[in-house]
Amino acid sequence: MQLATPKKITLALAVIASFIFLFSAGADHHGKKMGSGFKSLFNGKDLAGWTGNPELWSVEDGAITGRTGEAPHNKLTHNTFLVYTGGSVDDFEMRLKYRTEKGNSRIQYRIKVLEEGEFGPIVRGYQADFEAGKKYSGILYEEKGRAIIALRGQATKLVTNPENPKKPIVQVLGSLGGTEDIKGVIKYEDWNDYTIVANGNQLTHIINGRVTVSVVGDDQNADAGGN
Repeated sequence: MQLATPKKITLALAVIASFIFLFSAGADHHGKKMGSGFKSLFNGKDLAGWTGNPELWSVEDGAITGRTGEAPHNKLTHNTFLVYTGGSVDDFEMRLKYRTEKGNSRIQYRIKVLEEGEFGPIVRGYQADFEAGKKYSGILYEEKGRAIIALRGQATKLVTNPENPKKPIVQVLGSLGGTEDIKGVIKYEDWNDYTIVANGNQLTHIINGRVTVSVVGDDQNADAGGN
């Protein structure tokens, strides 16, 4: 898991319902080295620099692994997260590999930790989705906020809603390609490359080299999910 750090990010990985997923190590997993200007957020050995429920999170074969376990951790009553505590940046490009066997999850960024729930931290913020299913991988959603901001294949812009400033108007600016076409580049039960770019109010998700969403947050609450 690699991060280019021009400036502030608060990051979390999600665990939802019943699932198994893995995030690859940043430095040399699969024989690849980090690019110039990137910093690894994961040491490939343990969860130093991260906080979350140890019943749900571990390191297996050099990868961060999220897995629901025995009762009561097999039926979670809320989404919970593994939160990075090793520092923060502002604008960034994050590169990682993921593989999921079932369920769905996401990478949260520009987050705010709201509280400690029964199963671990509860957060609000932007999220880059991925799943074992074939509908939501690559979308932009806001946890505990404005819900879906861009579906897969959409370029959108958030505009302040004068009637309800907390619920912006989502303007679709154009298409990045059909969702079925983009779905074709996503591997299931195999490793995928995920890139998240946050440059000011411009947010972009990329899976296996294919842009899945592009969002401009111009409403007054555009960064409500971050701190």
